[in-house]
Amino acid sequence: IIFLRKLMKGGSNHSFGIHVAKLAGMPVVVLERAKQMLVELEKSHQTERRKETAGQVAKENLQLSFFQLDDPTLAQIREQILDLDIDRLTPVEALLKLSEIRRILGAKA
Repeated sequence: IIFLRKLMKGGSNHSFGIHVAKLAGMPVVVLERAKQMLVELEKSHQTERRKETAGQVAKENLQLSFFQLDDPTLAQIREQILDLDIDRLTPVEALLKLSEIRRILGAKA
């Protein structure tokens, strides 16, 4: 596969990032979540455009957070990370914690 590109000034109405990720072999779970997030972003963008058209400039933070996802596994991992005392965590303990988180994510996939 050869990916061709043409750079042009301005934005794009289309993105093929999810399709490229599929070709690159990303897990189906990741691709499906990306599709869901794309739908949410598009809805948010449409709402924002309507506000701007009405003269209201949206000042929302559009940065997506890993921890805002509606996923109980991610919520569990978030709690584990927030409960860590990183000032007292040894490098070995940090690696063990990462291994545990990886195992949790692997069990889900």
